[in-house]
Amino acid sequence: MRTIEIFDTTLRDGEQSPGVNISTNEKVEIALQLEKLGVNRIEAGFAAASPGDQKSVAEVAKRVKNSTIVSLARAVKDDMDKAYEALRNAQNASLHVFLATSPIHRQYKLNMSKEQVLARAVEAVTYAKKYFTEVQFSAEDAARTEIDFLAEVVEAVIKAGATTVNIPDTVGYMTPYQYGNIFRELKKRVPATDGIRLSCHCHDDLGMAVANSLAAVEGGATQVEGTINGIGERAGNAALEEVALALETRKDYYQATTKLHLKEIARTSQLVSRLTGMIVPGNKAVVGANAFAHESGIHQDGVLKEVTTYEIIRPESVGFKSNKLVLGKHSGRHAFKEKLVELGYHLDQEEVNAAFAAFKALCDKKKEITDDDILALIDTKIVRGQEAFQLESVQLAYGNISVPTASVRLKRADDSVVEEAAIGNGSVDAIYKAIDRATGEEVTLIDYKILSVTHGQDALGEVYVRLQQGELTVTGRGVSTDVLEASAIAYIRAINKILERRGESVPVAVN
Repeated sequence: MRTIEIFDTTLRDGEQSPGVNISTNEKVEIALQLEKLGVNRIEAGFAAASPGDQKSVAEVAKRVKNSTIVSLARAVKDDMDKAYEALRNAQNASLHVFLATSPIHRQYKLNMSKEQVLARAVEAVTYAKKYFTEVQFSAEDAARTEIDFLAEVVEAVIKAGATTVNIPDTVGYMTPYQYGNIFRELKKRVPATDGIRLSCHCHDDLGMAVANSLAAVEGGATQVEGTINGIGERAGNAALEEVALALETRKDYYQATTKLHLKEIARTSQLVSRLTGMIVPGNKAVVGANAFAHESGIHQDGVLKEVTTYEIIRPESVGFKSNKLVLGKHSGRHAFKEKLVELGYHLDQEEVNAAFAAFKALCDKKKEITDDDILALIDTKIVRGQEAFQLESVQLAYGNISVPTASVRLKRADDSVVEEAAIGNGSVDAIYKAIDRATGEEVTLIDYKILSVTHGQDALGEVYVRLQQGELTVTGRGVSTDVLEASAIAYIRAINKILERRGESVPVAVN
């Protein structure tokens, strides 16, 4: 039975999903959960992309102890230098350097010959080895590269010191048969691949990322790269939870498995969904809301008689459990803190105090508090650093024969207050126009979603917004028993992200 290593790129490739912007604190929280899941390698970001990315990689490197932390870098010395600076405090660090090898990339993007690409790849790996014991080389668009040249590149970078070689299907073009054969050919042509990790990285443009990843495992790959929930550039990446469950469920066929702690899958999926704003479809394999639901009478009858008639995976095996009453208004701080640990949070005392105060406020609004309520509540509390604006209050005048009018009161980072009012086409529109006036920002709302966290009339409402300002697109999330308050919180948080991304100083009152 082979052990397949897992390389997670949710924090790097996943963040390239349109509109996704994960803060440093959010990246750390996801990374700690990935560590708990048992991921072998966590690609924390692209350190050279921006000072913010470099800071995020450095913070993740400092906090995570049991997984190797990776930074992406182009085959450029400055990129590799920045990656080294970001990873210098990591307990286990690796550099992931990439260079395109396919004819179309050589001609149109790089304007380089085969010989130049080969020389640059070797030079990059050689330079990286000065800093890192573990170096991964990716032949970008390897799946569309001539097999003779690809084998030549793979052999050369292994000789230069690469400990992992990645063969990505960068545009999701391959069929499983074709992709698996690339690995078989490389194993045959380059005997040195037996001494390194041979990695696959698949995109889902034609809906075959998971199938192609499994085909690569059959062909000899020893590492699978992907993201939680399959998020990522364009149509996304291979969903790691699907790959892991396929290997576990069909280990009789693949003769391979992972060392992931499968019961952490549900929690990891939910955390990534909440912090990125990318909702998991109900019919999504393994983690979708309907993945273990049975509506057909024939199916229900079969499951009641023998669960394996229609279920090949038990929901408990990936961490799903029934919601139960866990805490209430009489619960103390110690019990609350223990519940946070059980749910996978790693909060300092100040964060625990803030979360406990929010929990007590929720208890006054809701009769029953479930794990999902606590997850939603705490996720909104722990991801915030210094914010340019915070909602103090929102008031609304509305009637079906009157014009909706909203007034908002926002607190700036320096504790000064700004108040504004506006009318709109509806309640949410009026609130958002008032916030625009209060913040002085002109933005375009390009997406708005409301979800119910739990069930019942007093359920928490979860609102996601996506805002655009020029070239910037960001998401914001708000949670409250009042969906209008949640809408205001989500909008303000998205504006705060825009200000952070623009690198502007926090607004202060002007006298």
